[in-house]
Amino acid sequence: MTNLLLNGSPARPGRGQTPLLEVTDLSVTFPRRGGPAVQAVRGISYQVHKGEFLGIVGESGSGKSVSSLALMGLLPSSAVVTGSIMFGGRSLLDLNDQQLSRIRGREISMIFQDPLSALTPVYTVGDQIAEALLLHDPALTKRAAQVRAVELLTVVGIPAPERRARAFPHEFSGGMRQRAMIAMSIANDPLLIIADEPTTALDVTIQAQILEVLETAKNLTGAAVVLITHDLGVVAGHADRIAVMYAGKLVENGTTQEVFAAPHMPYTIGLLRSVPNMQTAGTERLVPLEGRPPSLTALPRGCPFAARCPISLDACHETEPVLLVHGNAGPAGMTAPGTAAPGAPVAGLAEAAHVAACHRSDEIADGVLTRPDVFPRPAPLAVAHREKDQDAQPVLTVTGLVRHFPLTKGGVFSRQIGTVRAVDGVSFSILPGQTLGLVGESGCGKSTTILEILEMTKPQAGQILIDGRDVTGLGRAELLRLRKDVQIVFQDPMAALDPRLPIGDIIGEPLTVHGVKPAARRARVAELLDLVGLDPQMADRYPHEFSGGQRQRVGIARALATNPRLVVLDEPVSALDVSIQAGVINLLEDLKEQLNLSYLFVAHDLAIVRQIADTVAVMYLGRIVEYGPVAEVFARPRHPYTQALISAAPIPDPVIERSRKRVLLQGDLPSPTEQIDGCNFRSRCPLYALLAPQDRSLCESVDPVLELHATVQTACHHVEQNELAISASLAGREEDLVL
Repeated sequence: MTNLLLNGSPARPGRGQTPLLEVTDLSVTFPRRGGPAVQAVRGISYQVHKGEFLGIVGESGSGKSVSSLALMGLLPSSAVVTGSIMFGGRSLLDLNDQQLSRIRGREISMIFQDPLSALTPVYTVGDQIAEALLLHDPALTKRAAQVRAVELLTVVGIPAPERRARAFPHEFSGGMRQRAMIAMSIANDPLLIIADEPTTALDVTIQAQILEVLETAKNLTGAAVVLITHDLGVVAGHADRIAVMYAGKLVENGTTQEVFAAPHMPYTIGLLRSVPNMQTAGTERLVPLEGRPPSLTALPRGCPFAARCPISLDACHETEPVLLVHGNAGPAGMTAPGTAAPGAPVAGLAEAAHVAACHRSDEIADGVLTRPDVFPRPAPLAVAHREKDQDAQPVLTVTGLVRHFPLTKGGVFSRQIGTVRAVDGVSFSILPGQTLGLVGESGCGKSTTILEILEMTKPQAGQILIDGRDVTGLGRAELLRLRKDVQIVFQDPMAALDPRLPIGDIIGEPLTVHGVKPAARRARVAELLDLVGLDPQMADRYPHEFSGGQRQRVGIARALATNPRLVVLDEPVSALDVSIQAGVINLLEDLKEQLNLSYLFVAHDLAIVRQIADTVAVMYLGRIVEYGPVAEVFARPRHPYTQALISAAPIPDPVIERSRKRVLLQGDLPSPTEQIDGCNFRSRCPLYALLAPQDRSLCESVDPVLELHATVQTACHHVEQNELAISASLAGREEDLVL
């Protein structure tokens, strides 16, 4: 049995009282025909008090979501659930589905990860929120429920709530759908809200809005919140306590400040050190957490993390550790009242401030083993740095690139009713050995831009030069030779690899296209596998036999097969766990230095962009609004949109994250079909609302163009008046400023 029982702070509501939720020795097992059962959750115990915010973190498959679905009674009937779940003095596991239905939505509500699949597509959003009200209050009239639904949409910040209540889920953007889910979850003033990865598929600006709405909902209803997430920055900024799960068990728990400041479990240390921090990104290499979690059908003997742990002992492979209090629990070794003594298991009603499950946690807590001792930072690749030739010809030059799509209506006799301005005059260049980061919200035109480049055909307008050669008018043979110089690494490594082919054939496919002989192809495949950190003996294995990080390394090896000069990286780590991301990013940095590669790096994670990029281009509605050296742009963003992006990106440090200023955007990205006069950002621009009427008229009538300010080009009429945010409040590191 793993216990997670915490002591309280007088400043937090509900501490010292009967917990609202008490989970004891909860286990969830999924039987399998003809094979061992899946032990998804293994004996976890924790408490949640009224008004508290608990963050549960861990890698994919650690049991986070399954444990929460067990609370809601939403697991399939085949699941075997044991243990105890007490909510408000009632045992939830002893209730039938009809009894649970009276509690679900009224006292316990859930915000699901994918709001589009969670909402019924054939009913309006207003009707679905009203249904949640009517189910739990038969005395409520339909009219009153509809009025209340509109009020709830107003509370969560959806514009024009009366009209939006009559809309269907597919007419909402991702952020608006998630807001509607939050409105539904707070409709009946629940006592507990379970949020299962509520911001995973959202842009950073929308994520900041959703978290703000969730905090507002918590304050309005007084509910406790259990947030399941993989984003440690989100937990740092919002959670009172953090629980870390690994292989179905809880391995560390404490207050957010304690765990981030002094983690006692090597897995937690590895997670925290592998996360890119926007304030330190680009100054030091990331710390990868190598390997993969064990299979839940064949758990190893002893500690399940031992195979990945750099400080494991023989005992770690024999006995699985339990949660204990480690180190000194109070001044001079005194134990706080009501807590267990150091080294004692947490059991019964004792509430421990900080507990961890590791045989060596005492050494870590006492400072004998430090974070660098447990997970040392890898040294940079030992290669001779090439001097940058200022007169070198760019590998890629894009000038005035335009890509519009007609919006049509009708079947046989279709007619054009509008235009989708996906890319609307984009210009940038990439020098040899340089990385350009292309960032912006979903729908801003990043993917269309790179597809136009990779297609190598005449653009609708503008020009694309690769190695100084205009792609327009090139013959088939010339294009084939040119394609060797430009390759791509896709976002989803599993979808990008053919599951029917061994990885040796996948990596060698570009070589086959270019006529390389079989013997030379096999030798090149072995060389590439070794280059990306994989064993050449793995060439006969299939993609499903590799972890996500290893599959992405296979994708990188395939991209390097033809010795390209430019590699397009389309969100190459967004589909990977945070623990795996660091290794892939380090590999990309090493390959860039070793092979003198140029990267076009498309991403939404600004910390990763700051880590790997030399220059950054910020896109909004098909246009670049800020463009310049990454250090200068991040340290002193001049465009309000860039300021909002940077301020919305979470930093995995509770002290910094909770003291930062925010530049929150209102609403969602406008449709690229809209014809907007003047500045297309003004409807969301926080600076526009502060301007004098004569200055606003300029924004309304004249479309700003990129103008040079110091070393950064910015498309804003009022750069000099923009005092919304300064470097210290956003990304820090004022020493990076070019003055």
